[in-house]
Order: sequence, then structure tokens, then C-alpha cells
Amino acid sequence: MPPKIKELIKALEKADFKFRGGKGSHRNYEHPKGVRVTISGKLGSDAKIYQQKEVKKKIEESQS
Repeated sequence: MPPKIKELIKALEKADFKFRGGKGSHRNYEHPKGVRVTISGKLGSDAKIYQQKEVKKKIEESQS
């Protein structure tokens, strides 16, 4: 079972990403190092594979 959008957001916030606003179902997050990511979808929806990969990649980028 894929993770929910809200679980991806929790992972971003745990990695020190801050919510920067958004429009509609889009949410923008930015890390103090300048790494940015946009997550779209309702909080209770299943996350798509590309979203999971992008969040993982952005968290890794912020830690290097």
C-alpha cells in the first residue's frame, strides 16, 4: 500500500523543510539550503511513485 500525501509531508518536515504556501492542492516546501519541492494532491490520497521518488531525492539533496 503506497504512503499517503500527508506521510510525505511529515517526512519533509522532519528533514527541516518549511511550508512556503501553495495554491489549490499544491504545497511548496523549501529547505534552508535552497532545495525546493512541490507536492500536489489531497492529504489523504495515495502518493504516486514519482512523488515518493522526488521527496526521497530532495531529502537526500538537502543532507549533502
